[in-house]
Amino acid sequence: MPHDAQAEALFFDRAGLDRSRVAAIVDDALSGCDDGALFLEYKQSESFGLDDGRIRTASFDTAQGFGLHAEAGETVGFAHATLLDDAAIARAAETVKAVRTGSGGTLALPPQRTNRHLYTNDNPIDGLGMDRKVAVLSAIDAYARGKDPRVVQVMASLTASWQAVTILRPGGESVADIRPLVRVNVALVMRDGERMESGSYGCGGRMAYESFVTEARWQGAVDEALRQAIVNLESIDAPAGEMPVVLGPGWPGILLHEAVGHGLEGDFNRKKTSAFCGRLGERVAAPGVTVVDDGTLPDRRGSLSVDDEGTPTSRTVLIEDGILKGYMQDRMNARLMGVAPTGNGRRESHAHPVLPRMTNTTMEAGDRDPEEIIRSVKKGLYAVNFGGGQVDITSGKFVFSASEAYLIEDGKVGPAVKGATLIGHGPEALTRISMIGNDLGLDPGIGTCGKDGQGVPVGVGQPTLLLDRLTVGGTSA
Repeated sequence: MPHDAQAEALFFDRAGLDRSRVAAIVDDALSGCDDGALFLEYKQSESFGLDDGRIRTASFDTAQGFGLHAEAGETVGFAHATLLDDAAIARAAETVKAVRTGSGGTLALPPQRTNRHLYTNDNPIDGLGMDRKVAVLSAIDAYARGKDPRVVQVMASLTASWQAVTILRPGGESVADIRPLVRVNVALVMRDGERMESGSYGCGGRMAYESFVTEARWQGAVDEALRQAIVNLESIDAPAGEMPVVLGPGWPGILLHEAVGHGLEGDFNRKKTSAFCGRLGERVAAPGVTVVDDGTLPDRRGSLSVDDEGTPTSRTVLIEDGILKGYMQDRMNARLMGVAPTGNGRRESHAHPVLPRMTNTTMEAGDRDPEEIIRSVKKGLYAVNFGGGQVDITSGKFVFSASEAYLIEDGKVGPAVKGATLIGHGPEALTRISMIGNDLGLDPGIGTCGKDGQGVPVGVGQPTLLLDRLTVGGTSA
């Protein structure tokens, strides 16, 4: 069934909403406003978790509701409820009308329509029976323990969700999207003598379970978690001080996402709280550095056919050859800044307001061989995986912990180190990139971004990079 028809059946057949009545309510609520829309949502989600050979957690949830917002200048009126009926929407309309000014606004034009669909509309929860999901988790446990007798604990999970949304605007204009999401996670603990270390790996995307949860994929996840645990068992204390740092491809793009990406979101720049505010057209990064946010990549975790305001996602060039070119925009911030929306209006659910957010944020590949980059470093750090981190949007300062990193000694990758943290200033770090690899990689589909208490799925990516110097916090002098 097509996306629009599927959403129509959910909200106007199953839930019993009267389309003409709802359209009239939206028209009345947004009359005299600058913008606004009604967001309808229905979502199913499930999770299965295994620990020590047993299924320890299993959950299934269904959520539904609406969020209605109206904009007048910089003021937003927002009301939401979990009850999908005409009367509840009418009550919400009375609330959001409070933002209307006496002079009235000119309603913004609706988003451009698209027939593009970047992922299947199949529900992954229905596509694989519970017995099969439990069998996969049990097979992960057995496979991990059979690979190495030092494995003492295995934790694995399968999670999936299926979200249907419809965005209604004045005049009866509507856009619908059906969004599947799946993820596999494996974490294990190994013991070697008195030492215990862990490793983990996850992967996911917008697809059905049948095509995603294959034996090759979950075995690959176990193999990678096992490799990381073995690396950690052999690690030594990390050095401390300022030194060259090589970042590996793929998931290390999370540093780019946090230290730079948030500062390029429209609201922070409109409010002049970003380190990049007012710098369009200026050099903000080293030559060769091109950063894009692309929500149009098929089946990717961070991709959307349309954002949560109905705007088709796009490939937005943020930095081109080191020059700041633009910001990521939702409709309100774009309107107030006098630019076009970029399809980056996102919300965690119907109960949350729209914010400009990243989708898949990547740095484009350069022309250097990754081995050449490592050979150029006499003494430094090679970081290939990251754990948690923090960034201050206004100052641009960041701190990230490296979950997998190695010393570089005389141009060769040396021993693994533990306890390494990278400390720096996002805009400044961009200017210190001196070599960019030709090996652009995307993360395996595990990113979740937090902002203003909302979490949304995102993707990151980058090639191998050399930063000439960065402060490394470690556990040895």
